[in-house]
Amino acid sequence: MPYIPIAARDELDDDPLAIEPNTEGELNYVITKAVDDYLQLKGVRYATLNACMGVLECAKLELYRRIAAPYEDAKLIENGDVYSEEVLKALDKQYDNVWTDDPGPP
Repeated sequence: MPYIPIAARDELDDDPLAIEPNTEGELNYVITKAVDDYLQLKGVRYATLNACMGVLECAKLELYRRIAAPYEDAKLIENGDVYSEEVLKALDKQYDNVWTDDPGPP
């Protein structure tokens, strides 16, 4: 949540892009302030709100696609899968062996 102490807000408000947030709350605050600044500039209307939500959603998806998914894939290899072979094989039958290394019948 972006509701961090006033002292932390003051420090981040000086130059939010020059200071690295130290907590999840501070990161949320910096993002929230960027959206607030944009809303002040463009006005609070449906199109602007929709644009902000779309940008945040795209940023979230890109973070997942580029950072989180490869991280999870590495952990899967390191620590093993949690899904059963039965479930993975059922998916393979439906989706042409994309979930396992099994090339299927010759």
